[in-house]
Amino acid sequence: MADPVASIPSSGHSASTGTTTRIFVYLTTAATLANSAVVAAPIAIKFKGDKLAPIASVMLASARASALTARPDVIIAQELEKEARGRGLRYSFDIKSKGKTFEVGIDTRTIKLLENKPDGPNAD
Repeated sequence: MADPVASIPSSGHSASTGTTTRIFVYLTTAATLANSAVVAAPIAIKFKGDKLAPIASVMLASARASALTARPDVIIAQELEKEARGRGLRYSFDIKSKGKTFEVGIDTRTIKLLENKPDGPNAD
């Protein structure tokens, strides 16, 4: 099989030009991949209670995935809140499913499902 780098036209310099071209291509490829990683880095998502995120053991993305496993459809609101009676933190998601809004709660330490019920008239 032909070397794809060898097919790059050289500028007609010495016999070592092929090696120089190959190194240049590898370095250019490495730089492109490094820049892609920076562009693909996760961006911060603002949501109610996001200031509490540094003390949550579970990342927002994992909690969202867990909530959508429990109640598949579309998340329309999300927040990180302190549990009633000081029992810790929880992610709370409002998920629109089959025309109704459901509140799905996920524990920030264990990622366990705490709540999955229709949102009541006294919603947060």
